[in-house]
Amino acid sequence: MDPAANVFHYGQEVFEGMKAYKSARGHTDVPARENARRFNFSLRRMSMPEIPEEHFIQALCELIKLEERWVPSAVGSSLYIRPTGVSTEAALGVKASESYLFFVILSPSGPYFAEGFNPVSLWVSDSFTRAAVGGTGEAKTGGNYAGTLLAAQMAKDKGFSQVLWLDAIEHRYIEEVGAMNIFFVIDGKLATPKLTGSILQASPGSRYCRSPRTWASRPRSGASPSTRWWRG
Repeated sequence: MDPAANVFHYGQEVFEGMKAYKSARGHTDVPARENARRFNFSLRRMSMPEIPEEHFIQALCELIKLEERWVPSAVGSSLYIRPTGVSTEAALGVKASESYLFFVILSPSGPYFAEGFNPVSLWVSDSFTRAAVGGTGEAKTGGNYAGTLLAAQMAKDKGFSQVLWLDAIEHRYIEEVGAMNIFFVIDGKLATPKLTGSILQASPGSRYCRSPRTWASRPRSGASPSTRWWRG
């Protein structure tokens, strides 16, 4: 790719993250519909052309069919799928690119954290902000993550696994954990941070939250105060 490609200088890029699992019957399950919609949402926010959902899903399914031998069957493992879109026009000037590249990366994976499926420790920072309302926080774009790396390293240096991000205005309300969504069970009810435009809308998690077999009470969405959490 040309060193002057738009993506290297102006960050016009989006991606998605999902997983394929081996079912008990040996089939490979790929829940991709909601991820396709969120991918296009991110593309719109970054002024990039959308990809028809059916083309997005077909591309993933055809690739996984070709590489199905890489889908692990061990408990807690999966095949991580990373669809990505980047701007490729070689031009030094702040504007939307005229050309783009779409590609998909596959990688067998285990638990995200080194602790596996055990509890992890979180560091609450009131001096860093992941994103603000009106910005690109609800788009899955690389710049959102680059801005979190310093705080993440500080958390690790202090012995914590990740950063618990608060809102950008009051530094009081919980929004995300590291690079993922978060939810709480309060008095038997599922509570999620309020979607104000600064955090990603959960994709696979939203199906889980809607499952009547999982929660006896209806999930509620609202700002979650962090006053009970230790602040760093």
